Amino acid sequence: MDTKVKMAMICLVFTVVSLVSAFNNACPKCGNFEVPYPFSTDDNCGDLRYKVYCNNGILEFPSLEGFYYKILSIDPNTHTLIIRPPVILKGTCYSSDLSQGGIRLDETLPFNISKHNTVFLLNCADSILRSPLNCSYNSLCRKFENEMEEGRGCKSRLCCQYLKDSSMNSHFIRVRPGGCTAYTSVVNIKPEDPIHQWNFGIELQWLPPN
Repeated sequence: MDTKVKMAMICLVFTVVSLVSAFNNACPKCGNFEVPYPFSTDDNCGDLRYKVYCNNGILEFPSLEGFYYKILSIDPNTHTLIIRPPVILKGTCYSSDLSQGGIRLDETLPFNISKHNTVFLLNCADSILRSPLNCSYNSLCRKFENEMEEGRGCKSRLCCQYLKDSSMNSHFIRVRPGGCTAYTSVVNIKPEDPIHQWNFGIELQWLPPN
C-alpha cells in the first residue's frame, strides 16, 4: 500500500478515535441543557480547563472572582457561548456583580470576551468623558434606559456605549464606584430592530483543546 495512503488512513483512524473519545467524555445534561465537550461539570467528564457549574438544573459560567453567570447558549461549531449579563438591582443603577468589579475572566484559561459585544456602561462619573467611548445623547444606552424596565433606574445619568474590540482588554468589563456602577451587553446588535428583539448577553469564545 502506498505510504501516503497509509498515512491518510492512520490520520483518519486517529480522528475518529479522538471524536469518539470526546463524545464518550461529554458531561450529562444540566436540566434540559446539553453540555458539549470540552465543558466539564465535574471531575469525571469533559476537560477541567473548561469548568462550568450545574446549579439546580441551571448551567453557569464562573468568573475569576467566583461570580456565576447563567449560560444562555453554547455553539460548539463557532466555539462561542453567551452568558446572561448581571442583573441591575431593582430601584438602583448597580450591577449585581459591582462588588466584584464587573466580570473578569481568568486569563490562564482558554476563554475571552468576543468582539461581538456592544457594552452599555451606566451611571458613570464625568471622568469617563475623557475616554473615546460614545457618551452622547444619541448613544444606544439611552434607548436601554428609556425603554427597558431594568434600565429605568439609570435614567438622567451619564451612560456610554462601546464595541468590545481588539484594542481593549478581552478578559473583563469593569464597573466600580466612582466610575460606572452598572452595565449590560448586546451580542451582534442591530440598532434598527425593536429593543426587545436585541440579543442581550455577553458572548465569550474559547480556544479548543489541543
